[in-house]
Amino acid sequence: MDLTVHFIDSFTEAAFKGNPAAVIITNTWLPDSLMQSIAVEHNLSETAFVKRIDEQHYQIRWFSPITEIDFCGHATLAAAFVIFKQHKALKQISFFAKAVGDIVVNAQENGYMQMCFPNNKPKTVKKVPEALQQGLSIAPSKVLVNGQAYFVVYEDEAQVKAVITNNNILAKLSPLDVVVTAKSQQYDFISRYFWPANGGDEDPVTGSIHSGLAPFWAEQLHKTSLVAYQASKRGGTLLCEVTDKQIYVSGKAIQYLEGTISLTL
Repeated sequence: MDLTVHFIDSFTEAAFKGNPAAVIITNTWLPDSLMQSIAVEHNLSETAFVKRIDEQHYQIRWFSPITEIDFCGHATLAAAFVIFKQHKALKQISFFAKAVGDIVVNAQENGYMQMCFPNNKPKTVKKVPEALQQGLSIAPSKVLVNGQAYFVVYEDEAQVKAVITNNNILAKLSPLDVVVTAKSQQYDFISRYFWPANGGDEDPVTGSIHSGLAPFWAEQLHKTSLVAYQASKRGGTLLCEVTDKQIYVSGKAIQYLEGTISLTL
C-alpha cells in the first residue's frame, strides 16, 4: 500500500515556523491502529487523516503521537491548504469531525484560509486544581476552563514567555490541557499551550484553543477582530473574528514536503 503524505507548516508563510502537520487523504478510512502507528512514526503534534466525500466535502480525524484528538485547528488548516492547492478553482470546503461537526474553510484572496469554529468561550473555575498550581512556575491571576483546557491568565506577556512548566504534574489534569495567556503590546494577546496528557510538552501553534481564547479576549478588550500570537519557539500568527456562536480563525500555510509512505500489510 502506498499513501501520499504532505508535511505542511501552518499559521506561517515561512518554512520551519508555525506548526507542522502531516496530511493523508484517502477514499476509505485506514484502520485506527494503523493511523495511530503512522502518527507515532511522524512524531508531529498531529497527523490529519482526511476521507474524501466529494470535491468540496471531507471527513477528518486527527492523531497525535499519543492518541486521537477531538479537535485540531492547525492540521485542519494544513489539510485545507493541500486540497486548495490540488483544486485551485475551489474557494470553500468543509470537513466533518465527529466531536465538533462541520468545519467550513474559505480560501481568501490575500492567501489566508479562514476556518469557522464553534464559540468555546471558557468559564471561571470555582476551584483551581492543585496540579495546575504546582505545575506552573508563575501563579496565575485568573483561571478559566472549557472542554479542552484550563486557561491561565497572566498580568503581562513577559510572564507567558517566562513560565516554566512541570509537565509530569500537568499531565494529571488529563483529559484537559493548559493554555497560558496575556494581553500583548504588539498583538492583541499571546499564548502558549501545553498538552502532556494528549500530545506532547508544548504545542507550537494551536488553532483549536483560539475558539476559547478569542471570545475571552474579545470580551476583555471590547473588540471582535483580534490578532493573536502563539509564543512558542517556532511561533505563529492567527487572525480571529468573534461572533456569538462562531469563531473565525485565519492563517497561512506553506508546504515543506510531499512523499510516499510504502506499507506492506
